[in-house]
Amino acid sequence: MSKFGALVMGPAGAGKTTFCNALIQHLRLTKRSCFYINLDPAAQDFAYEPDLDIKDLISLEDVMEEMGLGPNGGLIYCFEFLLQNLDFLTSALETLSEEYLIILDLPGQIELYTHIPVVPTLVKHLTRSGSLNVSLCAAYLLESTFVIDRAKFFAGTLSAMSAMIMLEIPHVNILSKMDLIKGSVPKRQLKRFLDPDTSLLEDDHPADAPPRPARGGGGGGKDPADKASLMGGASFQKLNKAVAQLIDDFSMVSFLQLDVQDEDSLAGVLSYIDDAIQYHEAQEPREPNDEIADYGDDDMMG
Repeated sequence: MSKFGALVMGPAGAGKTTFCNALIQHLRLTKRSCFYINLDPAAQDFAYEPDLDIKDLISLEDVMEEMGLGPNGGLIYCFEFLLQNLDFLTSALETLSEEYLIILDLPGQIELYTHIPVVPTLVKHLTRSGSLNVSLCAAYLLESTFVIDRAKFFAGTLSAMSAMIMLEIPHVNILSKMDLIKGSVPKRQLKRFLDPDTSLLEDDHPADAPPRPARGGGGGGKDPADKASLMGGASFQKLNKAVAQLIDDFSMVSFLQLDVQDEDSLAGVLSYIDDAIQYHEAQEPREPNDEIADYGDDDMMG
């Protein structure tokens, strides 16, 4: 029997937990079952209490205090400890039916799934054939305000593509917090970010801005180590174009828009997740007689 789940990922501040909360509320309103797992050992406040919390196994605060590690090192230690104790997940998930949507809320340190094989190893355990056999989809959130700084947007897009390649599961990439840029970015312009357009970098330099320093030329007396000089220099622009070209060559990343305050927006994202994991195909079809029975004999007579 298959199970179905979504890994909610993305950099810190992308709105992952907010998305999880809104998704849980939407699922409850639509009479769907869900199982919420918190995999952030530093998380504290929850709108909905997790059905399974990694802090019941290990917490970042305890690791930092006892092992003398910093936040990033402590987080990696927590996940390595989780991989050594996978029964913590298995025992909770193996009894779930295919009606449930398992929501796994991950921390915002993207190196966990782009640089080191911690989350990829976890994904392989969850999706293996056997008692779990979870059909997983990754929901990668990127804050919509990244579109204001195009170099930052392409760096975020590159991290999404890196996660796609590392995890090797269906991905739904999402621009979150769309309400923050409503009215500030024209719709026609926004479409170029939803399916990343490399030419966005070409028109990122306003006509009234000072000219960029020429390659190898003097910087007009400016300190070459100055942040403004570095961020506007030819080498930085060349790096950005190389990143954008790499994204374009793979042609893997496109984005959905998400405003968690908009039920239609949330339902649209959920439909993409359901399609990616083939959730509805596994559900038992309802017989016509079942539908009639829901109304009762009195309603049929009336």
